[in-house]
Amino acid sequence: MKLKTLMLGAAASFAFAPMAMADAHQGERGRDGEVKILYWQAPSILNPFLSGGTKDIEASSLVLEPLARYNETGEMVPFLAEEVPTVANGGVSEDLTTITWKIKEGLVWSDGTPVTSADVKFTAEYCMHPEGGCAQGAFFEGVETVEAVDDQTVKVTFNQPKPNPYGPFVGGQSPIIQAAQFADCLGAKAPECTDANYNPIGTGPFKVADFKPNDVIQYEANENYREEGKPAFASVTLKGGGDANSAGRAVLETGEFDYAWNLQLAPDVIAKMEAAGYGKAITGFGPLLERIEMNLTNPSPDLPPETRATVAEPHPILSDVKVRKALSMAIDRDLLTEVGYGQAGAPTCNLVPAPAIYASDNTDCLVQDIEGAKALLEDAGWTDSDGDGVREKDGMKLSLLYQTSTNAVRQDFQALIKDWWSQIGVETELRNLDGSVFFGGDPGSPDTFQKFYADVEMYANTFNGTDPQQYLSAYRCGNEPKPSSQWQGENINRFCDPAYDAMIDELGRTGDLEERSALAKKMNDMLTKETYTIVPLVNRARVSAHANSLGGVVLNVWDSELWNVGDWYRTE
Repeated sequence: MKLKTLMLGAAASFAFAPMAMADAHQGERGRDGEVKILYWQAPSILNPFLSGGTKDIEASSLVLEPLARYNETGEMVPFLAEEVPTVANGGVSEDLTTITWKIKEGLVWSDGTPVTSADVKFTAEYCMHPEGGCAQGAFFEGVETVEAVDDQTVKVTFNQPKPNPYGPFVGGQSPIIQAAQFADCLGAKAPECTDANYNPIGTGPFKVADFKPNDVIQYEANENYREEGKPAFASVTLKGGGDANSAGRAVLETGEFDYAWNLQLAPDVIAKMEAAGYGKAITGFGPLLERIEMNLTNPSPDLPPETRATVAEPHPILSDVKVRKALSMAIDRDLLTEVGYGQAGAPTCNLVPAPAIYASDNTDCLVQDIEGAKALLEDAGWTDSDGDGVREKDGMKLSLLYQTSTNAVRQDFQALIKDWWSQIGVETELRNLDGSVFFGGDPGSPDTFQKFYADVEMYANTFNGTDPQQYLSAYRCGNEPKPSSQWQGENINRFCDPAYDAMIDELGRTGDLEERSALAKKMNDMLTKETYTIVPLVNRARVSAHANSLGGVVLNVWDSELWNVGDWYRTE
């Protein structure tokens, strides 16, 4: 019976409440004109299966939708499905090996053609194709078959009992794409389908009118959207580029835009902007984590791309866990949090800082220990023999390239961390890259976070929903971005440990919540406390801003931030 604990408990917690909306503002579709959104990291593609970047996933969520997603409280709610399948309602089999979804009657794509189970089946084939390099492959972990039972019914069969079967087709990272549009885009052809990747046909409240990658997206209301009178806005302009400071000012100080995403700014800066009276900042804590990733492979440009992408050639410095641990010990996370986020951040040692049931009690990293870090490097054989302040070993300098995206807070973090690392004898070169490029996923660019052509890199990401199974599954051996996967993949630092893979499998078949919690914490600790492959820094709140005249906004830290854009309206 333990196997069913998660499913049976989950069945009672699903809230099939209506989306956030205001009946008083119902009326004709498109009645409120244009809404202007600013993402200072410009979207590069509108296919979330070909990009792990938050900016791309969220920009596509206005158009592409999943069968179910998570609301602002983390509860699962149906979107394209009639209801969320559970054991109690018969949608999940008693042995937990299948989940059957029923698509809502009468759904059509924005081009007017019907949405059927064939589209859902195709979406699975698209992401699971071995040559496709799907950025969301972890969502399909353990899927054996996807069967179109009839036009409105799709059945997913797993290769073992799956207490948490809500990976495929759930959340903004795993939406449904149209089979007809992407039919010729399977496998290695996926990145070549520019029209489909830039102008996907969807079921969401808006459709793409024009897309200039790394610049601006023009959307228009989907006349075939399933909810009468929605969206209230006739068009959306999603402008990309700039920086967090200019984005905040455009909403809070000047009123040029209606919504600004991810205000990664110091708290006092946001407060001063709010004083202008045009808008307000909104904040919510979830599992968003600012972290440093350690590259376990050799990023030398003298090596061929395939070698640089795998542990076939270990990193000449960072393959030593003592070095990785010393780098972590030298960091003052309290100061980073104070400087960068104030009350909108919390220092953490965990890859999974939330929800609480999955957060480890790992607190070892919270106290900075410069002297301990020095001693650890000495023990590892790194000494400063010539007195220049930089340690060396076997003729190699302890020198690292540290990259991240361009952002004032991240550059402050880089400067502080470089100073702390210099105190322990580490030479650090800093590099920052435009966020649109760094998170863009362009297989031809050498500067993406997936290629990781540096020694360490810093960024933040999160996961959909309140269960971290897919998030933790990303670090499976073989899931690294590489040329043969079009440089897509979630195992960014190329971590590989068969013992960890065994825990991924165990988590996939464990239903008891206490056992799942203990296992997830053990996996978290292996990555952060035992191997220091990932160095967590700050559990960040999501901070965005909207104009005082924009109604219906509900900040969601468990799914796409633009999850309910179809409910937005103008208040004045």
